Amino acid sequence: MKIKKATFDTFLFAKNITQETIDKVFPKYYPVGAVNFFKSHHSNESIRNDIKDGNVFLLFDNEKPIATVTIKENHINRLFVLEKYQRKGYGKALLDFAEKSISITYSEVILDASLPAKHIYLKRGYVDKEYHAIQTDNGDYLCYDVLVKSL
Repeated sequence: MKIKKATFDTFLFAKNITQETIDKVFPKYYPVGAVNFFKSHHSNESIRNDIKDGNVFLLFDNEKPIATVTIKENHINRLFVLEKYQRKGYGKALLDFAEKSISITYSEVILDASLPAKHIYLKRGYVDKEYHAIQTDNGDYLCYDVLVKSL
C-alpha cells in the first residue's frame, strides 16, 4: 500500500474513485437529489483545482489506485474508498495519513461527515460540531455533520 500525491496525470483516478463511490454507496443513504448534489460538488473542476493546489492524494494497492483523500489546511475532504475495497483498512490508512499531515501544522482537524461514514469518525474520536441540511433537486435534502477532533 502506497499513498502518493495526485497529479494531473492521475486526475482520472481521483475522479473515478470519487464518482464511482458516490454512485455505489450514497444511493443507499440519500435520495436522488442529494446524490446528484454530491456528484456536482465533487466536479472535475473541483478535483483539478485541488490537484493544482497539491491537496489530493491517492492510495494504491499493488499499483492500483483504490482510494483518495483531499487535505486543505486542517480540513479533510473527499475521502473515498472504492466499494469493493471498503472494510479492509484502506480508509483507516488514508485517515491516519491525513491526520498526521494536518498535525504538523494544526492542533485540530475538521471534516464534513456523510451519513455512511459518520460512525467511523465517531469511533476515531471525532465529535459533532454542526449539523447541515441543504435542499437539493426534487425537494430532497443532503444532510451531513461537521465533526472535529483534537490532535
